[in-house]
Amino acid sequence: MTTISALESVHSKGFFGDYEGKEEKNLLNLSENKDLLIIQIVKYKNSTVSIESIKIDNLNLENKTLNVSSNNDTRILWNGPNCWLLVSTKKELLKEIIEKFDEMNFAITNLSHSRAIIELNGENAKEVLKKGCPYNFNSLKKNNSLNSTFNGISVTIDFLDDNPNKVRIFTLRSFGESLYHSITDSCLEFGYKSI
Repeated sequence: MTTISALESVHSKGFFGDYEGKEEKNLLNLSENKDLLIIQIVKYKNSTVSIESIKIDNLNLENKTLNVSSNNDTRILWNGPNCWLLVSTKKELLKEIIEKFDEMNFAITNLSHSRAIIELNGENAKEVLKKGCPYNFNSLKKNNSLNSTFNGISVTIDFLDDNPNKVRIFTLRSFGESLYHSITDSCLEFGYKSI
């Protein structure tokens, strides 16, 4: 069985918006990120298991607001008290996750095919986000993540880097097209390359 990406019918490659006369390195880059393992990990309220002793892909689950633990392949986003979103290019991590998080203490949910993911890269990435999200992006830095809305669409925003700004924006698959159109519309002012 072949999976179909959430943005298959809308993602167009090329240059858009106010890109003429600008160097390509100064444009925003927009892409769809797909084929990632996305697992929600929730520690039950009654659980007495210490999360400090558990590592996935050599990363800790940290219970700190906005915090992301990361390495080259995997990112663990704090998603709420005792709730994390693990995002990885290593699909084989699912077996390790199932072994380490027993069903008496944790709820593990595979969200891999239920999300649309847009990656935005460039100096004006924060400016694009400011157009549709009420969060103060001036305080957001590398390895932060947050849950919010973008033009009324629920999103999780993962700040991958700050030199230049690089973010992943997650939404439910069913809102993928609406988010894509909203983000691309916000990018037009700056000019962007869709890859």
